[in-house]
Amino acid sequence: MKCKICSKQVLGRSDKLFCSIKCKNYYHVNLRKSTALIVKELDTILHRNRSILLEIMGKKKTQCKIERVVLEKMKFRFKYHTHQNINSRGKIYHYVYDFAWMEFSSDEVLVVRKPLNF
Repeated sequence: MKCKICSKQVLGRSDKLFCSIKCKNYYHVNLRKSTALIVKELDTILHRNRSILLEIMGKKKTQCKIERVVLEKMKFRFKYHTHQNINSRGKIYHYVYDFAWMEFSSDEVLVVRKPLNF
């Protein structure tokens, strides 16, 4: 078998992928770098979405209705969320960490805060 990085012959176990520690480290460092760039971009969007929801809800409210247009003006990106849940009525809640929103109508969005259980 040949090394994934330098194409030298790999000696040793049959499942080895790299000829040396240097090649192995090079591969994994570059893999982490490319992953980190994508993750950072997505994480920035998710954190911005959460900040917008926190600003709307404040620290005391547990739920509120807001016009979709208001969220759009604040640059909320509906496409990005951490997970979703379908309730017993078939309504989809889209979560950004501890906040969730549900399309209440074509014009309104229901925003709720999920209590964190640590």
